[in-house]
Amino acid sequence: MKNKGTEEVSLLIIDWYREHKRSLPWRDTCDPYKIWVSEIILQQTRVAQGLDYYLRFIGRFPTVAALAAAEDDEVMRLWQGLGYYSRARNLHKAARMVAAGGGCFPQSYAGVRALPGIGDYTAAAICSMAYGMPYAVVDGNVYRVLARCFGIGEPIDTAQGKKYFSALASELLPAGCPGLYNQAIMDFGALQCVPQSPDCGSCPLEAKCVACAERRVEEFPVKARRQRVADVYLHYIYVRVGDAVCLRRRVSELPGGKKKPGLFSPSIWQGLYELPLVVAEQPLAPEEFLGSEDFGRFFPSDAERQSASVSLLRREVLHRLSHRVLHLNFYSVQLPPDSLSFPGFLRVPHSELPAYPVPRPIAALWKELGL
Repeated sequence: MKNKGTEEVSLLIIDWYREHKRSLPWRDTCDPYKIWVSEIILQQTRVAQGLDYYLRFIGRFPTVAALAAAEDDEVMRLWQGLGYYSRARNLHKAARMVAAGGGCFPQSYAGVRALPGIGDYTAAAICSMAYGMPYAVVDGNVYRVLARCFGIGEPIDTAQGKKYFSALASELLPAGCPGLYNQAIMDFGALQCVPQSPDCGSCPLEAKCVACAERRVEEFPVKARRQRVADVYLHYIYVRVGDAVCLRRRVSELPGGKKKPGLFSPSIWQGLYELPLVVAEQPLAPEEFLGSEDFGRFFPSDAERQSASVSLLRREVLHRLSHRVLHLNFYSVQLPPDSLSFPGFLRVPHSELPAYPVPRPIAALWKELGL
């Protein structure tokens, strides 16, 4: 039996949604594959940015079988610029698992939840929207709406807090329309109950909202701890060997040397291609970097190092990740076609560079250089 107060909140959110919902392509389908792709894209990505990626992705891979049959580089290239590239790798891996199992997308919560890259939230979204199963979504938007409406001081980043909010979200879930309600509360948090300066005067929950009544809207939701953001200094080298550019795919080890893996984890941008790289713990002036042992290790001899044409392309380019601030310097090195420097790197003709998925800062460099 639902609490009358929670039932009223659910109905108010659904009524608001019917009037204000956004027209989005994945809302016009019960296809679990398309809902899955949309949910993975929208993790850590705003709808405005993710929509075009979704349309291109579904246009190229309209079925799970099409995605399963794709080459890794093609999937990563379509994902280029979205960030959090483990999402694309897991999406591709899961599609291949589904294809290997007969090609039918799982039709149970446990089966969906078992796929790589799918957690409780994504499984609940897929199962409720595609199959009408009674599973409540709990994401950042939901945490914020519930914490403010009910004045919940339980931190959302603790095991106890997550359990509490999950139970409350399940209590709010209407039995006859779980998918509709899940989409409604997500849109409500994204458009109405926004993180900063929400318009409480136009909110249908204003009369029921504890945070609004207590003038503490900005205090919710509560977090027990804040993630430390670290500075990382990256020195990329745009190496031209004749008409080719040196690239290497980021895999299981750090390029550039002896720095500890935690500084710039190989999982960041894994599967993308990048220029030769040196990672530093502290900022280095160009003359310090070019005179360093790390830079020198790319050359087989001091003579070849001295004969290389070297220049600074871009300095102190900032790129922010969720837990890192990257400070990037880009250098240019021109070598003759028969050079033995930079061993172990692919030598990619300029005309073929667009076929290689690269991180956003390198894509920006390509654009600046007219490549």
